[in-house]
Amino acid sequence: MNTITVFFEKIIAFFTGIFTLIASFFGFATTQQSVAPDYYLNIKSDYAIEQHYMNKGEYDVSYIEYDTDDKVVVKYEIWYPTELESANKKYPMVVMMNGSGVLASLYKAIFDHLASWGFIVIGNEDPSTGTGISADKMLSFMYGENDNPDSIFYNKIDIENIGVAGHSQGGAGVFSALSITENCSIFKTGVAISPAHEESSTALGWAYELDKISVPVMMVSGNVGKFENEIVIPFDKMQNMYAKIKSDKLMAVRDGCDHDQMLYMADGYMTAWLMWHLQGDSYAAGAFTGDDAEIFNNTSWKDVKRKFS
Repeated sequence: MNTITVFFEKIIAFFTGIFTLIASFFGFATTQQSVAPDYYLNIKSDYAIEQHYMNKGEYDVSYIEYDTDDKVVVKYEIWYPTELESANKKYPMVVMMNGSGVLASLYKAIFDHLASWGFIVIGNEDPSTGTGISADKMLSFMYGENDNPDSIFYNKIDIENIGVAGHSQGGAGVFSALSITENCSIFKTGVAISPAHEESSTALGWAYELDKISVPVMMVSGNVGKFENEIVIPFDKMQNMYAKIKSDKLMAVRDGCDHDQMLYMADGYMTAWLMWHLQGDSYAAGAFTGDDAEIFNNTSWKDVKRKFS
């Protein structure tokens, strides 16, 4: 393949990627579900901890939504353990940041899965989560519900254990939420899946400051396809981003997965990470901690790095 051909392929890939990243801003987003309702049944791992948390949890799940006058957010969509309605206890919460063109209503199965593990999980229809502003809006809304005697969430949110997670543009939104937003200090941890890398995020108005993150962060990507590896999160840029994070951190690459697949293929270890940091689950911690941490032995994950204090 000659140099000119390679050059034009990269140009085409670049503009294809940019189109995908901004498509939702112009109303081109699909209405088809991005994640199958039973996705977790079709993903099998030979590694016990990853498989355990890829399965559904023990909680039955309910759903409620709230319309809003905010034309960007549109509505707040919340999945939660059904027992919350009658139980006298508090539940940790996960704030989800949408990828471009993948609004909360298009990946419902991920929310349902996390809620089955005992989390309140909130999303919305914001197509521009990279700024992190969406996270602030969701926190503000849920804090209001936690203080509202007429809400099912009244005094039910464990405000000491709130995390944020997102894919693609939403991954950039995770870094923004943890570093530059008004309420960044509220979050206890974050998971960024195939996040838009630093330079492209800045160019698209999603600038974040990795060196200001002060909580544990997991950052993962795939290694298949030009979109993932040349546009969204090239490996060298991922390494540079990892190096800038000063808090506890872990990075890893899921072998054989492209950008879209990472939305759900990372779910086992995303859930384990959140269970560890937000629910104190020592079994989940075994995926990442100790000399025999599972993720280091898991042949489906490459280039694993960690730095824990």
